[in-house]
Amino acid sequence: MSVLPDLHLHYVQTCQNLSQPENPFIAHVLQEADKNAEISTKGITLKLAGNNHLVPVPRVTDDDLGVLVSVLGQAAFVTGLDLAYNLLTDAGAKTMATFLQENSTLQYLNLMFNDIGTSGAELIAGALSSNQSLVHLRMTGNKIGNQGGMFFASMLKINSTLKKLDLGDCDVGLKCLVATAIALTQNKSLKAINLNRPLLSSQQEETTVHIAQMLRTNSSLVELHLGKHEMKNFGVERLCDALYQNSSLRYLDLSCNNICWDGAKFLGELLKKNQTLEILDLDANRIEDVGIIYLSEALATRNKTLKALSIVSNNITGKGLVALAQAMHSNITLSHIYIWGNKFDRSTCAAFSELITLERLQLGCIDVAPYKVDGEIRLAELSHGLAKHRYWSPRCAAVDPGAANASLAIVAVSEYLKDAATRTKAGDTPNMVV
Repeated sequence: MSVLPDLHLHYVQTCQNLSQPENPFIAHVLQEADKNAEISTKGITLKLAGNNHLVPVPRVTDDDLGVLVSVLGQAAFVTGLDLAYNLLTDAGAKTMATFLQENSTLQYLNLMFNDIGTSGAELIAGALSSNQSLVHLRMTGNKIGNQGGMFFASMLKINSTLKKLDLGDCDVGLKCLVATAIALTQNKSLKAINLNRPLLSSQQEETTVHIAQMLRTNSSLVELHLGKHEMKNFGVERLCDALYQNSSLRYLDLSCNNICWDGAKFLGELLKKNQTLEILDLDANRIEDVGIIYLSEALATRNKTLKALSIVSNNITGKGLVALAQAMHSNITLSHIYIWGNKFDRSTCAAFSELITLERLQLGCIDVAPYKVDGEIRLAELSHGLAKHRYWSPRCAAVDPGAANASLAIVAVSEYLKDAATRTKAGDTPNMVV
């Protein structure tokens, strides 16, 4: 067991030795960490995100990071580091890359929404080619570009430790997505990947075709985010064809695409035969009544594995929503439904109010709640959903992420990453990614 150093004292001394001014935010977090009596047995994540505070704090800079990693060099009990929403650049990425090459205990690293570019991505990806401890990396929102994404694709051919990688909102392009799909035909360790919002100029859906080809042979991936890919019905058909042969994927995110009711028909046929998919996110598409009726038919008659379905903002009227509510009466597996942003009528309000009254749906598992006005039932929005805490998570321990359904990701992606293959127990709501 490693000796537990006084992190705050070591930080103050290192700042003095390097003639670097102290960052009061870092000093405070390290003081709190020193008070944690369980760090020697459970490890600890240092939460230094720059956006989680009611009172503004000085965000972490490249120079601050240099001091911090010097302090953490002997702190084997620090297993997670959250540096999201700070001021780190490629210089900070170089510092972190060196740390990753030397450190053998860090499992979780969150760098989302900093100012890391292509060269920083190259350094971090290069460090992960030899690192054997990190299991979860979030690069979300760093504009690493297509070339930066290519470095991570190359890393996936070598690294056998990383289980979750988030490259959403990173401005990656077609070449990166194709290279990543090819790498995942070889990589057998990655369990979840977020590829949301690439920059694509082609309308031919080449990337979807390559990802579909990967899914035919990949047997390890359980969570896949393909939001904002400009995916159309053709791409959905290719994915569904591949998923007939896939027995591992459990979470499929197709939110914010151009999927219409024809695409929903392909998904409905898939759900009739697929026995592994548990979460389907179709937010902000346009499947309309015809599309949700196809899905409802599959859920009512054949599918017994899907646990969560999100159809927020899909131009669905009461006809389609009532069909979904009726399917819920015969399907006992589907436990989480998200419907806000569609066109509610009286029949919709009555149908979902009945599901909640009969306790077929729990209020923590849906994004609407019934109320009455002049004796008439209406539905109010609840702040629940699959992506509620994708970009932000509460620091307050009193906030229960399960109650708000912060995420239903099957892969555990908390700072203490558990076995990614462990299935969620009925009714549980683990914290999320990608």
